[in-house]
Amino acid sequence: MRNKKSLKRAQLKIQQMVFMLLAITLFFALAGMFVLVFKFSELKDSASALEEKNALLLVTKLANSPEFSCGKAFGNTKLNCIDADKVMMLKENIERYSGFWDVQNIEIRKIYPKTSKNTECTIANYPNCNFIRIFPREIASEYSNFVSLCRKGSFEGEVYDKCEMARLMVSYNGK
Repeated sequence: MRNKKSLKRAQLKIQQMVFMLLAITLFFALAGMFVLVFKFSELKDSASALEEKNALLLVTKLANSPEFSCGKAFGNTKLNCIDADKVMMLKENIERYSGFWDVQNIEIRKIYPKTSKNTECTIANYPNCNFIRIFPREIASEYSNFVSLCRKGSFEGEVYDKCEMARLMVSYNGK
């Protein structure tokens, strides 16, 4: 009889130990999942920040690319200077560049001097307009940088450089 009581007591102790081990294992599994959720949310935030940084670098890269930049046409080599005449010719031949940049839209908007009308630039109304849209698509989210928008102008037979302040806005695929 005493052996049966000892056996039942031993079995009860083993069951208590098994339940305790299961509870500890479950606790550490839940704690580990909790930590993983926080780490993945931080990873998502850092991925968004990295995507935004890449887009801003792309905007600067576009402003200084040969297709956009002023180069030495306006004196010294200027950073973040866009040649408006080049961009207008690029806009007219954009089919050749459709897959060249991984962007959804490129838009250059004059911000100074301020104009009252919102007019898209075409060959017919250039330079009496205030924004140039390279890829005419809907914009989801855009990243921008301030640039100088320069062109050659003439006054009474004299050719001069005319630079205006603008924003280069890019809608980025982020792939």
